[in-house]
Amino acid sequence: MTGDTPLLDGVAAVFDHAAHGARSIRDLLPLYRDLLGGRFIAGGDNPRAGYRALQLGFHDGSRVELIEPLWGSTFLDSFLASRPRGGLHHLTFRVADVHAALRRVDEIGLTATAVYLGDPDWQEFFVHPREAFGALIQLAQKGSGGWGWPGLTLEDVLAGRGPNGDGRPSP
Repeated sequence: MTGDTPLLDGVAAVFDHAAHGARSIRDLLPLYRDLLGGRFIAGGDNPRAGYRALQLGFHDGSRVELIEPLWGSTFLDSFLASRPRGGLHHLTFRVADVHAALRRVDEIGLTATAVYLGDPDWQEFFVHPREAFGALIQLAQKGSGGWGWPGLTLEDVLAGRGPNGDGRPSP
């Protein structure tokens, strides 16, 4: 790969959002909501992976995802062991064809990890930070389905009443 060749040449990756992980989403809200003006877009729990997430949108259309481990989950353990207060967890890029992106990643000698292609509304894989110069890179293909529920609030998600919620509030 030459220095001027894009990492995913031909895949047409588009930046989607950055994700900040912490022990508690509530700890991140004074920064992202109160200071920076993020507005709640959607959120919910992912019991398969073991985290709760919500997205805040900003005036320019950009988004930040805030994530925390679900009760009893080890999802963020190693991440938080090296960053006790949390930090940038991953960068997400959307692709039109996740299978083509997987092939391209392989062609350039990188390894895809955490490949999840089972949901037609969201298919994804990651490039590990060891291979992506310290950043966890998520490549995802979004289907036609939406995320979240109509009328869902930030408080609903934090109380564990969002999609797939178990009723346990965020710490």
